[in-house]
Amino acid sequence: MEFMTDVFGFYFGTFLVILGQSLLVVVLILVALAFLMYADRKIWAAVQMRKGPNMVGIFGLLQSFADFIKYIVKEVVVPAGADKGVFFLAPMITFIFAVVAWVVIPFDDGWVVSNLNVGVLYIFAIGSLEVYGVIMAGWASNSKYPFLGALRSTAQMISYEVSIGFIIVGVLLSTGSLNFTDIVNAQAGYGALSWYWLPHLPMVALFFISALAETNRPPFDLPEAEAELVAGYQVEYSATPFLLFMIGELMSVVLMTALLTILFFGGWLSPVSWLPDGIWWFALKMLFWFFMFAMAKALVPRYRYDQLMRLGWKVFLPLSLGWVVFVAAAAQFEWFGGFYVRWAVGG
Repeated sequence: MEFMTDVFGFYFGTFLVILGQSLLVVVLILVALAFLMYADRKIWAAVQMRKGPNMVGIFGLLQSFADFIKYIVKEVVVPAGADKGVFFLAPMITFIFAVVAWVVIPFDDGWVVSNLNVGVLYIFAIGSLEVYGVIMAGWASNSKYPFLGALRSTAQMISYEVSIGFIIVGVLLSTGSLNFTDIVNAQAGYGALSWYWLPHLPMVALFFISALAETNRPPFDLPEAEAELVAGYQVEYSATPFLLFMIGELMSVVLMTALLTILFFGGWLSPVSWLPDGIWWFALKMLFWFFMFAMAKALVPRYRYDQLMRLGWKVFLPLSLGWVVFVAAAAQFEWFGGFYVRWAVGG
């Protein structure tokens, strides 16, 4: 009996620790999203020579929280012919999968909820499941415009997931590990010159553009093209369900900034060897890439859908596949010394 009590206490304590870590990460990310949304709107406004949000709180910093309250208290409207079960399940799936993807993201050395040895495969699996939320939303709305938006969004997400996958395979070939912490540690050495952005420089641009398309961000926000589809797969949603879609989409954008930071820019590693590493470097790099996402939204005109698909299948797919072959050959025949191959983790 005492043995059973000890075992139960051990597993229950472990469960509480994991639950506490998970809640801490989720709360911090959600609070950060509120201010990132504010920054996104202010950057867009500055490019267009407007003020942007400036009335709610000091400098408008509380605008995102006011919008959150607005969505919470609004009435939830459900179309008469909608499948109510699937209709409400779709935004929940989108939000949940966007949240659980952060389980394997290391913010600093040892600062990760679950340091899986197959963390990259975990991200691939979760990313592929997020498509179901979009499909379910378009189907359950029982309207042709959401359905068309869901089809376009699904095709777009699947198309650019392929390119993103091949780009990450190139990084895995250089590191010899599927663990995100190992990928960061393999970039240690001479500061920014040891990071993977240098040997994998062409793929950084491809990953950034593919991330824009994968997360339905401008100039690739074709599923939400107002002139063609009203507002895409979530056009029939309002109030809290619509908010869950928006939070899930923005959280996926921030996840892409984290992946860019980890895969190509050293994660929490300092850009110069004489400064200490830490989570602040990780945060600053993510902020830089979020700024790039916001600038792309403000500056680049929207693509046509045929241009989008042609870019994904006829340009990015051959380039990323060719890069995998090149890095594999460099690893096999030891070209360029240790420039492309760092299987001995740590440089």
